[in-house]
Amino acid sequence: MRTSPTRRRSYLSRAAYALSAAALLVTGAAVPATGAPAALREVMFVGNNWEGTADVIQSRGSFARIGRVNIIPDKDDRLREIYLNPIKLAFFLGIRNGPGEGHDQFVDDMYTTPDGGSVVASRPSFADVVSISLTTGRINWRFPVSGFRSDHMAVSPDGRRVAVSASTSNTVHVLDIVTGQQVGSFATGDKPHENVFTGGGRYLWNMSIGEVNTDLDDPGWDFTKGDRRITVVDATTFAQVKVIDMRQRLDAFGRRDLSDAVRPVAFTPDESKLYFQVSFFNGFLEYDVATDKITRLKELPKNPATSDDRTTFVNDSRHHGLSMSPAGDKLCVAGTMDDYATVVDRATLQQGALVPAVKPYWATVSGDGTACVISEAGADQVTAIDFATGQKRVSVPVGDHPQRVRIGHVPEGWTGPSA
Repeated sequence: MRTSPTRRRSYLSRAAYALSAAALLVTGAAVPATGAPAALREVMFVGNNWEGTADVIQSRGSFARIGRVNIIPDKDDRLREIYLNPIKLAFFLGIRNGPGEGHDQFVDDMYTTPDGGSVVASRPSFADVVSISLTTGRINWRFPVSGFRSDHMAVSPDGRRVAVSASTSNTVHVLDIVTGQQVGSFATGDKPHENVFTGGGRYLWNMSIGEVNTDLDDPGWDFTKGDRRITVVDATTFAQVKVIDMRQRLDAFGRRDLSDAVRPVAFTPDESKLYFQVSFFNGFLEYDVATDKITRLKELPKNPATSDDRTTFVNDSRHHGLSMSPAGDKLCVAGTMDDYATVVDRATLQQGALVPAVKPYWATVSGDGTACVISEAGADQVTAIDFATGQKRVSVPVGDHPQRVRIGHVPEGWTGPSA
């Protein structure tokens, strides 16, 4: 049976309560004298990639900032290791001058532990995943990924496992979110990117995007981009279930001109349809899971001020950020290079107003499901857009270069680590 995002959030909340007592013993969070788990508050974590912090904001309403977490408290130690290792240093500088656009990438993705006592984050420039106590601000555990860069993550519906892409080793590691121990891994295409659990946690999908840091962006050089595919595995055994090569599906759909590098994706609540963005394209496509075919395409407006020179697109992504309303009737699209976001009706594919935004880099759903929340990497803020009206509600300032935005939980009354 497929599980809707709304039911998953409900299940995650129940799992959080059930697991919290055991998890508290590991993370060191406070347990009330009664022995009952601490009450949790739903929030949003905003990863400030270049700054190395995560802002914690309200998940609905005013989206006001509640607190901030330093994701790189061990920065000096990590830099010392890197500068003493010529190979690590070469990749570190490569990340800075490639996907980092001249900056170090200190925080990419984040999820909280079931008890709300810690946040687990991937740190691309440090090639690792860390768990940081929300009480003390100290690191609980650190997991160095294979290769030299960590990237997107996904948390299982029960909140107990986190999957992380290791970009340069074409591997996804799956970790116990409380202990940091690896419970499994699997091979992917070149440069694994987004991860998504489906089937109530039975399957794990990974989208590999290939090489995005070269200027060989002309369609004639597409063969240099590597092996781009979707890898689906059993989330218990990590055995490969199937591989989806979108090149074949795009060709059959009559769009040989489009890249097959799948970027952010969004499933319908019943997981029968997958919506996905691809490199260089200002729009998205619809894929029918049962028939294994691309069924529709939506091309969105180009910003006249945006150059069509593909080498100017950030990491090959013209549009990067896609989310779906809990009812499955609206899609929210971040038009990264075109400096807008828009809400699209899923039935008709008619877009709403183009909401101005500066380099919107991600799109997610508010805690109450009524708004799309985008990160504006070029304006250092997050903006909430009403799903029903397609109009902007509010913008809230955050740290330097926000990218991933995720729903999480913190203890009731939390305002930041004590340290």
